Amino acid sequence: MPHFPPLPTTLLLCCLVATGPAAGDEFPRPSNTQAETEKFLAPEAALAAIRVPEGFRVSLFAHEPDVRNPIDLCTDTRGRVWVAENYTYAERELNYDLTLNDRILILDDLDGDGRHDSRKVFWDRGKKLTSIAVGFGGVWATCAPHLLFIPDRDGDDVPDGEPEIMLEGFDSDSIRHNIVNGLKWGPDGWLYGRHGIQATSRVGVPGSADAERVSLNCCVWRYHPVRKVFEVVAQGTTNPWGMDWDEQGECWLINTVIGHLWHVVPGAYWKRMYGSHFNPHLYELIDQTADHIHWAEGENWSHVRQHGISATTDAAGGGHAHCGVVCCDATWPPEYRGSLLTGNLHGRRLNRDVLERAGCGYVARHAPDFLTSSDPYFRIVELEHARDGGMYLADWSDIGECHENDGVHRTSGRIYKLTWASRPSVPVPEGVFPPAGSNLAVLPADQLVALQRHPAEWYARTARRVLQERAGAGDKLEEAAAALEALIDADESPVRTLRALWCLHGMERLSRPRLLRLIDRHPDEHVRAWSVRLLLAQPDHAGRSEEDAALLARVAARETSGLVRLYLAALLSRLEPRHRLAVARELARHGEDADDRQQLLLIWYGIEPVVPTDPAGALQIARETPMGKLARFVARRLTHELPSRPGGVEQLVEMIGGLETAPHDRRRELLSGMVEALRGWRRASPPAAWAAVAARLMQSPDEETVRLVRELSVVFGDGRAVEELRTLAADGRADMELRRAAVRSLVEARAEGLEPLLRELLGNRDYASEAIRGLAVVGGPEAARVITDRYSGFRLEAKEEAITALVSRPDFSPLLLDAVAAGKIPSRDVPPFQLRQMLTYGDDALSSRVRRLWPELEQLAESKQQRIRELTAQLTPETLAAADLPRGRLLFNQACAKCHKLFGEGGTTAPELTGAQRANLAYLLENIVDPSATISRNFQMSVVLLDDGRVLNGIVLEQTERTITLQTPTEAVVLDRASIAHLRETNLSLMPEGQLDRLTREEIRDLIGYLMSPTQVALP
Repeated sequence: MPHFPPLPTTLLLCCLVATGPAAGDEFPRPSNTQAETEKFLAPEAALAAIRVPEGFRVSLFAHEPDVRNPIDLCTDTRGRVWVAENYTYAERELNYDLTLNDRILILDDLDGDGRHDSRKVFWDRGKKLTSIAVGFGGVWATCAPHLLFIPDRDGDDVPDGEPEIMLEGFDSDSIRHNIVNGLKWGPDGWLYGRHGIQATSRVGVPGSADAERVSLNCCVWRYHPVRKVFEVVAQGTTNPWGMDWDEQGECWLINTVIGHLWHVVPGAYWKRMYGSHFNPHLYELIDQTADHIHWAEGENWSHVRQHGISATTDAAGGGHAHCGVVCCDATWPPEYRGSLLTGNLHGRRLNRDVLERAGCGYVARHAPDFLTSSDPYFRIVELEHARDGGMYLADWSDIGECHENDGVHRTSGRIYKLTWASRPSVPVPEGVFPPAGSNLAVLPADQLVALQRHPAEWYARTARRVLQERAGAGDKLEEAAAALEALIDADESPVRTLRALWCLHGMERLSRPRLLRLIDRHPDEHVRAWSVRLLLAQPDHAGRSEEDAALLARVAARETSGLVRLYLAALLSRLEPRHRLAVARELARHGEDADDRQQLLLIWYGIEPVVPTDPAGALQIARETPMGKLARFVARRLTHELPSRPGGVEQLVEMIGGLETAPHDRRRELLSGMVEALRGWRRASPPAAWAAVAARLMQSPDEETVRLVRELSVVFGDGRAVEELRTLAADGRADMELRRAAVRSLVEARAEGLEPLLRELLGNRDYASEAIRGLAVVGGPEAARVITDRYSGFRLEAKEEAITALVSRPDFSPLLLDAVAAGKIPSRDVPPFQLRQMLTYGDDALSSRVRRLWPELEQLAESKQQRIRELTAQLTPETLAAADLPRGRLLFNQACAKCHKLFGEGGTTAPELTGAQRANLAYLLENIVDPSATISRNFQMSVVLLDDGRVLNGIVLEQTERTITLQTPTEAVVLDRASIAHLRETNLSLMPEGQLDRLTREEIRDLIGYLMSPTQVALP
């Protein structure tokens, strides 16, 4: 490795990573906690269990005891394999076993036979080690809560000193298997990493103040090794655990549980498994790039381990858990070049996705799976390019679930190497190939430049990093820079031009005139896109932002490539706020992008912070753009600022009034945006022009426009609109949906004298649910009695709404208990959740009545572990085999489906069960009997006391300055903060305890049997 000057002073590691023996001393002996319920295959037998296409070969590069628990790997400038061994990851109860150490190995294949001949231990003092990257005079490692740099500037494979903390603040506890991971060098010279969804980290340099730190959870982030800059690149997904770049420098991310493949575009906000992003004004999120999933949606992936892969899941790809990805480069056979191979953890295979340009971005199609294994311990967790064009596969080698809830098989681990016999005929200029086994770190600069012509990504990437390292160390590289400029001028291929650009950028030798010429003239869209990206990535670009904005606006107006426009939109956030709208306006004029899956959203993400401060500029976009949804977002964002910046809404209303001759859909989009912004508000001050504009729009022949205007007028306190809604709500001949909407609007407006109308509607089965919901808000003391008296005549939906209404107010609940005691309402109609809600009121007399009427609740005082043991003994395999699965599905629909989704049906308040560990009885019972013990913070319940006396229990989904969105078991409710008297967070799950205690033994058997079933069954 080249010599580097000492890095800036950093803090040395404290006890978390400094404890334990140094390399060469006694290493804490790891032990297995995973029961071997499957036969453990010997290394050669495991190798024989692998199947690959004809012409390909897999060798056993390394195996236990030389390597165990390989969680990550990378290569150095000699092509040696560096392996991160993780022993500290443990069962959920323990989380991480800090009595053990993690370590970094160096493996080398000296004779080129695909098996390692040399093994060294580089460092064995790690804790929570998840990934490594070699470069810049040492080894970078993610060891939460730190990003470490372990110096080895003389390249003797011995650390020069203690690890240096480059970043701190990554969550190291509750995030568990979503922990920071994934170090990879990007083509732009940044060190990239990933972070999962289960916790929020506050990351910064050691000792930095909280205000200086960056908040992140599920995301891709990056760190510049020379500039020492840290930033988030894109956000979303669940547990990303794999990343690679294709020949064009497009980054691809692999994720698990939800969609598996994501195009990493800077500034993107992707869909999440649960929870919400930090910014409440995103409004819509980008979905995965792939047009498919790798499992049959009606099946559960753990069925694979218990019963084998079904034909449908096998055809789809083997399961939802993905780890590691590699882009096949030019050395691969032509049919595979550009494909993505990713490890499928439970399907024991490599899935293959084929990328196609589509619109402004890409779509990934499902191709036949590339590799399969019949070894039950085969668990691919990472893939990496090899020096010879092949690929390394890190096999965690375990049979447990992906979260290791049932133990860790620490004594095993394999690394395989994939190669192929026949290579494609790729012209390689003479002298490009360095001698076999040579160290690229010592090659002269001209040879490193020549390696940018090499067909193998490994050579080009490694040589590029060495050039960047030398530039960072202060080496004079004028001749190398001139040779790279010449390579661009020669324009031999877009790939080589891109490689030269990336090299010059990493060396900080890329000139602005060069980029401007490429942006203006180059025929390849990838070269133009990267030139735009690099223009704003230059270290000194900030002083030219006005000039850059004018240039980018001109490019946006004329650019014919959707991909270039995509990156123009992605880079909006890098412009100073005052310059963003000029570029966005040109991008928003491209009608061909109106239906693109991410372009409109990227434009919105870029301009959203600017809309409130420049309403005139934002409204110009909203008026001109063919992207109706973008116009709606602008109106929504402006209206949200009504109390603090009313001028923007005044301009919006005036613009709407001037659109009377425009198509109805643009007015509807703008009015819809206003309605969405004011949802949950009881009152708002009307804009000055509203009365006149509303009066004209109420004469519109478009019914939707009239409905939206009326709804807004109610919020703005227009008495005429309220009277019109009363007339509509009472009109039996009116459209059913319009009439229901009118009732909802009247209730939200707290219209006077509404209770008689709602009582009348109780007798109409089409409106009973709306009427009950309304009476819970505006009804007097007698409303509860009316509801209980009519309960037996309600449909199921109205009965459920009635129970929700009766427990939502402390003054209603006693009448519910009276009705149950009198037999008017069956006790089993009140779900456990509603029972617990009444217990949260703090009324001792009420709680006592609840416990008398439902004596089974007393069982909750029993030890939960004892209850789990009882149920485990009760639910033997023979008992479960006799389960009535159709009746179990019916019980699931009654007790669980309001919140949980299973086999594609049910709610989204709680985690989806299709991909959970349902085949594991212990896992099921632990989560059902004691749901609050392991609940993620994202699913913890809040208790909300409203100023009208109602009490709501639910999960806070979203928050703005004016409203919160509370997900109850039945609906998402938007609440005006002014209406909230008290909000209390709890450490309880929304799922109540005692769910099974109210069921008979047979019902418990049937419900658990259905929950554990691999496929859906018909209802009885």
